Amino acid sequence: MPVIFRLFSLLPLWLLHALGAAMGWLAFLASPVYRHRFVENAALAGYGFAQVRAGVGHAGRMVAELPRLWLGAPLPCRLVGEDCVDQAYAVGRGIVFLTPHLGCFELSAQAAARRWSAVHGPITVLYRPARQAWLAKLMETARNRPGVQAVPTTLVGVRQMIKALRRGEAVGLLPDQVPPLGQGLWSPVFGRDAYTMTLAARLALQTGAAVVLARCERLPWGRGFVTYFEPLAAPLQPPLELAVQHINQAMEHTIGQCPQQYLWGYGRYKQPRADVSASQATSEATT
Repeated sequence: MPVIFRLFSLLPLWLLHALGAAMGWLAFLASPVYRHRFVENAALAGYGFAQVRAGVGHAGRMVAELPRLWLGAPLPCRLVGEDCVDQAYAVGRGIVFLTPHLGCFELSAQAAARRWSAVHGPITVLYRPARQAWLAKLMETARNRPGVQAVPTTLVGVRQMIKALRRGEAVGLLPDQVPPLGQGLWSPVFGRDAYTMTLAARLALQTGAAVVLARCERLPWGRGFVTYFEPLAAPLQPPLELAVQHINQAMEHTIGQCPQQYLWGYGRYKQPRADVSASQATSEATT
């Protein structure tokens, strides 16, 4: 598998996206469970399948582009909304970048790092290590790209994020990722309660960091990407439950900007799994 991964990293982006689109549709047609979840999640958000069917192919493109993203040459990515990021850095309290499972979300951190890390320090991103040994090692190496520091979902990792914000640096999270039991709250997403991480809200409330929304959209025919940045409509306010709901609403807004590239097949409303160590890490590091 590592050899195949490295081989794919050498392929041109247009070919990876073509192969990925085919894989996405194959998975959609082969799995009734995935197909039902995709359609149901989109319907909850008010979209018919015809409006978001492109998301089937984009889910496959997300997987196919990972080798190039992690091991290949930097991918072209235009930035829009840079002023709001400059303004947030100027305040000096750090930035919490939030992006949903939309488009090439991993590239948003790399693109931001290429633009701002030389002046403002690296962007620290949180990731959950893979269970397979070869993939865990690959993720650890590949995600620590120039200007990007990847930290695991442990007490040490969360503390590193807090320290980065207090130095005026930036961190990046996917707040629509279902956290382990004890690390989140039930909060509405498109009108249905979903178990939602509290870490993003805790980081911003505790440090006073600015919250910036990001989304990285794919351009057609492998022509690259565009990452859009925009500030949160209003600062997060306690209590924690209200701040978490505010973030969910911001994710709804961001998804609405490009619903055709959102991962509607992701199990957003699933029951959280137990992970006592991870839960304690978040709680201890942010109290």
